Amino acid sequence: MTRNSQPAEFQESASDSEDPMLTQIRESLRNLKFGHVQIIVQDGVVVQIDRLERRRISRNERQSL
Repeated sequence: MTRNSQPAEFQESASDSEDPMLTQIRESLRNLKFGHVQIIVQDGVVVQIDRLERRRISRNERQSL
């Protein structure tokens, strides 16, 4: 997989592009390097999408703090 490509399961298909919920989930995953996306479902309906992004601090960045 190249750096700018997305895994096949996250690539948009014609049927997915019409569902706004899938679009929002896909957007939450876009450019996420470290972290997680949590999808909250109640009674079979997505009611909340949480995105937690973690940023890794390199040794050089730590020394400059």
